[in-house]
This record gives sequence, structure tokens and C-alpha cells, in this order.
Amino acid sequence: MRAFLLSIFLFIISGSVSAQETIAIAQGIVNEKTEKGLLPLYGAHVKLMDASQGTITDESGRFSIGLPDSKSLLIVSYAGYSPDTISVVAGNFVTVTLEQSVALSEVEIKSRVRTTNIGYMETLKIEKIGEGELHKAACCNLSESFETNPSVDVSFTDAVTGTKQIQMLGLAGPYTQISRENMPDIRGLSSILGLTYTPGAWVESIALIKGAGSVVNGFESIAGQIDVSLRNPNNMDKFFVNLYAGQDARFEGNVNMKFAVSPKLKTALLLHAKTNRLNIDMNHDGFVDMPTGDNVLVLNRWEYEIENGHIELGVKAGYLDQEAGQIHLPENGNQNNHGLWKMLNSTRRLELWTKTGKVMEANPEQSFGLQLSGIYHNQESRFGHVKYSGVQKSFYGNFIFQGNFLNPGNKFKLGASFIYDDYEELLKELDYGHMEYVPGVFFEYSRSFGESFNVVAGLRGDYSNHYGFFATPRLHLRYLPHEHLAIRASAGRGQRTAQVISENMGLLASSRVWHIDSANMTNPYGLDAEVAWNFGINLTYEFELDYREGVVSFDFYRTNFENQIVVDLDSDVREVRFYNLSGESYSNSLQAQIDYELFKRFDVRLAYRWYDVKTTYGEELMSKPFLASHRAFINLAYATRNFWKFDATLNRQGVKRLPSTLENPTEYQRMDKSPDFFLMNIQISKTIRERLEIYLGIENLLDYTQKNPIIAADEPFSEYFDASMIWGPVYGRNTYLGIRYRLK
Repeated sequence: MRAFLLSIFLFIISGSVSAQETIAIAQGIVNEKTEKGLLPLYGAHVKLMDASQGTITDESGRFSIGLPDSKSLLIVSYAGYSPDTISVVAGNFVTVTLEQSVALSEVEIKSRVRTTNIGYMETLKIEKIGEGELHKAACCNLSESFETNPSVDVSFTDAVTGTKQIQMLGLAGPYTQISRENMPDIRGLSSILGLTYTPGAWVESIALIKGAGSVVNGFESIAGQIDVSLRNPNNMDKFFVNLYAGQDARFEGNVNMKFAVSPKLKTALLLHAKTNRLNIDMNHDGFVDMPTGDNVLVLNRWEYEIENGHIELGVKAGYLDQEAGQIHLPENGNQNNHGLWKMLNSTRRLELWTKTGKVMEANPEQSFGLQLSGIYHNQESRFGHVKYSGVQKSFYGNFIFQGNFLNPGNKFKLGASFIYDDYEELLKELDYGHMEYVPGVFFEYSRSFGESFNVVAGLRGDYSNHYGFFATPRLHLRYLPHEHLAIRASAGRGQRTAQVISENMGLLASSRVWHIDSANMTNPYGLDAEVAWNFGINLTYEFELDYREGVVSFDFYRTNFENQIVVDLDSDVREVRFYNLSGESYSNSLQAQIDYELFKRFDVRLAYRWYDVKTTYGEELMSKPFLASHRAFINLAYATRNFWKFDATLNRQGVKRLPSTLENPTEYQRMDKSPDFFLMNIQISKTIRERLEIYLGIENLLDYTQKNPIIAADEPFSEYFDASMIWGPVYGRNTYLGIRYRLK
């Protein structure tokens, strides 16, 4: 398979040279004229005269379009601006400046922007989740930002810590590369808890890619990539406040501010604080349903405009203190003088980053970017009598140069990256510390064969001090047989180093004995790297029915593991084993989705998703535990003319396989499959004078919870205690109230 992808990659590059004389391409940039000068115009329409198909400008105002002749006429337009018709010659770079239309005495503009959008011009299928989608729910942090997105599953890791994890394509969260504005963000020791380090009020938008991503962003993506864009001083509100209060005694506050130090220097300050002081035990098992504690996060970013470019600096700091566990001794339990079983967690984290980008003045098609970041993460935890501590010191550097060669339609990106991770880990006084560094180089080539066919082929070469040299080929194709139909395909390899303890921290909320079957002690944890190939195909069709727009999408992805770190809960009910895969492991994911405006301002999203995920446990190929094969989803959103919004989301999760507990005493046994169940969330919001928004919502409206989620809750220090067997909600119905206030 590796040789096959490499052959395709070389064939495309060689074929582009022979085809350059028959394909005419025009490129350019569209600016808007403002009081501050010329600024790039994102989303401007560019099309050939007398043609229905066209393209749109990207975030830097740039476009590329195929020409039927060496010289053609283009129409450039954007709502609220006077259109322009220009003559272009193949191979030339043009600059277009649009001016605002002549002001009328009264203008009424009616337009609805989708809260989640899938572009047709990008070769990769990218789901862009905007602010409107995020505001359909409370969205207190990143782990709660996908409640209305059927592509991502959200579940609890255990019944003690209250930690939520995400899954995509049926694979655990760490298999999805989560970045912040195309720089590594949640990885290593923060793979699970790190989702809470990004408050929802800080998020401007989220870009979601299933399957193999771009080689420019690294080699670790297996299930997909989630890239989070945070508020920045160029386009955020001057002042924004978000306050939240929940029935579970959870209180949160967010304040975002921006300042213009000078015309070229701007800064933004983002503040977040959360507290929860009330012990709540709704199922009366003696354990709190949600941890108590405090969380404080501060982010400050600076952006400085230089000639034909910009420089960005940022710092983010935070701490998290949590306490959970027993709040009183059971009436009939035997504590053996151990006292109360408690979970304590204290995390200190510091992130620094800088980004520099510059367009070459002599050739606007050439530019370079430099990304640098550093992370310090310190965590101290205790689960009962088990102590865990971890320190992560990481550095990331990425240099990117992009341009074209031979023909403006031949675009490329090349560069070099470096990753350094130093981990200090202690579990039960055993040292699992390790250090890894990975230098690498990459090349990505993109080609547009007219307007209907695009190719992006990438290749990385990296060297790990543990695993040696490895190559990462990736290929993306887009075919547009019709202006409203896009067919995409992707294939690629991913590799990652599993952080066994931090990625499975929920299992520490049990008495299971940990066994790591080390095969090579020179590797982290004595295990090999995880390696997988991902293949996907998806179809997106945009239609109009009864004068209202809709989108239908289908996608299928398959992931084959060459090696996987198997987390085995089936071999022994009182153990968890970690070992290299010996046998087969794969994931099949099929999803169908339709978005349609059923009637005016009433949007419906229906989705169905099927998973077939199996791994060889010991010598037996079995379904992945705690994962529903079937999921049905519906989201309803209605907005009135007087700024009321009503949102409702209903999920049906199918049956999940559960690890066997037959070796336990009868009172501590559980069923081998979970029942299917429904989850429903609703929210009502009202906007007043465009500045103040009040929202009221209910999570888990049907009040469905997993009964007796903790095994041996009355004997937490016994060998049978297990709070990690979670397949459903732990906390019942929760009502919340919040306000958002902003100054533009």
C-alpha cells in the first residue's frame, strides 16, 4: 500500500508537467477598500463570464480558477460591494479591488449563513463549525462543543472524575489530532483532560477533518484532525462576557477583551474561571456524581503587522484542582479502616507560541511561515491509595514555504519540523519517564485540473530516536461532476506514540492491576509505535427544494492498524493489560446526514452512523467495548424574527458491548451488553438589542442515567471496585442559565 501511494504521488507530479500546456490557470487576490487601506476579502465569488461554476477567495483573499482560453473575462462579486469584470491572461497574477456599493436611503439584506458549513472548492472535506453552532448548547469547554455534531461522540471516561472524552470514526480521542490554529495543542499528558483547557467562549470556529489530514500538520493524525481557531484581536468583539450557572452548582465566567496598542500592534486578553463547591450524589452510592474544585485559565495573544506579513505571540496559563470520590461511609460497607476513597487532581500548565508569516514582495505567490511552541505540564493525582504524577516538557517547530513551479496551477508546500517531548511519569512509584525527539521534512503538491478535479499529494519523512525512520504518504482527491455535487477520496498513513497512562487515566478509578507487556525496553513503556492506514470516500450534494437549500452527505472510512496498543479489559476482570497488537484491528465508519431548512428559519439535521470496530484481544477478534454500533441523531433549530432561538438535539445510542464481569461475586456482576437509550438536550435563547443574549437549557432532559455505575461502591478498597465501566450518562437532568454580553 505504501508503494502504491508513492507511485500515485510521483505519477501526478510527472503528469502535471506534460499537461501544463493544455490547462490554463488564472490566479489573483481580491481586496476590499476600507478606511484603513486595502484588506483581503474572504468569500468573494470569482467566475467566468457566461459560466455558472466558479470559486471563492480563501482567508487571504486569494483564488485560482481554470480558464477555457489563454485569455478570458472574470466576474468578481461580493455582497454589499460593486462587482468588477476583469480580463485575465493565463499564468498572470491579478489584483482586484472591490468598493462598497453606493449607499441607498434604506437597504434590507436577508441572508442566512449555515452554522456548520462544508466547502465545495477545498480538496479536503472540512466541516467548519461556526459560532452559531457552538451557541446551540452551553459549550462550556471543547469537550462540550460537539453536542450538535453527529461526527463526534462524547462520553465519560469513568464515574468519578467527570472527565469527558471524544471519539471519531469509532476510535478514541488521542487518535484524532487536535490542534490550535494548525499548531499541536492537546496531546501527551493532556490527551484526555486537555479538552477542558479550552473554554467554549474562547472558540471562534472549529475545522473538522475525517481521516488522513495534511502532511504539513504532522504525522500523528489517524482518525482525523480537529483544528480550533481562538478569538483574535483582528476580528473579535471589543468586549465579551459569558456567565454560566448550572443546577449542578457549576459556575463559570469568561471575559474576552481586545486592545489596539497602535495601528499595527493589537492584543487580546481571554480570561476563564470555573468553580464547583457542592457535593451532589443523585444515585445515593456514596460517591459524588461530579468532582468539585476550581479551574482558572488566562490567555494573552499579540499580533503585529509587518510589511507583507504578520508576527504573532501568545501565552496561555492555567491550573486545575479537582476532588471527587466518597462523601460518606456506606452504612453496610467495610472500609477496613482505610477512610474515604478520594480522587485528587492538581494540574499546572503553561503554553507559549509564536507564528510568523510573510508574503514575498517580488512574487506574491510565494510565502513562508514559521511556527514555534513550547508546553510545560505538571500533574499530581491520587486515586484512592494510588498516586500518579506526570511532567511534560515539549517543543514544536515547523517551517513552511509555499509557492508554485512551471505553472501557476502547480502549487506546493515544503518545509521541516521538529518535535521534542520529555516525560516524567510515576505510577505507584514505578518510573515510566521517557524522551522522544522527531525531526522531519515534508512536501505537499496540489494541482487543479480545471475547476472540477483537484489533487493534493503529500509525503513526509521523519526520524524518531525510538522507532527510526518512517515515511508518511497521504493523498486527497476532489471531483466535481456537477456544480452542486462534490466527491472526495483520501488515503494516508498515521503514526503516534501512545501515552499509555494519561490516555487511560479513567482506569485508575478502579482496583484493576495494571500490566504493561513490554516488548522492547528502549521504547516508551516498552511498546511499539501505533501505525495505521486510513482510507475514505465522501459525497456532498447541495440541493434546493421548495426554494430552500439543503445538503446531503455520505461518507465511509476504514482504518487498518499495522500496530495498536491494545487496552485489554477482557482477559481478567481485575486486571487491565496493555500490549502490542498481535492479529487484526480495524474500524469501519459509515455516516449519512441531511441538513435542510424545512420551513423559514427552521433547520433540521438528521444523521445516522454505523460503526464496525474490532480488535484482537488475546487471540480473539472482538468488538470494541463501550462503543455503540448504531447511532441516530436529530437536531432542530428555529429562530424567530424577534431574536428568539429554540434548539433541541435527540440522540439514540445503540447497544454497546461490555467487558465480562462473570468472575466477580454475583452482587458485583454486570450485564455483558448495555441497553440502547435516548439523550435529549434543549435550549432557548433570546437576544436583546444585539448585545445581550440570555440562554436557558436542559441537558439530559429525559433524565436517563446508568444505574449503579460504580461496581463495589460500598467496598472501594476491595479488589472488585471499578468505576470505569461506563456506557451511559452518570449525571441526570441538569438545568442551566447563562448570559452573553458583547460590545462590537
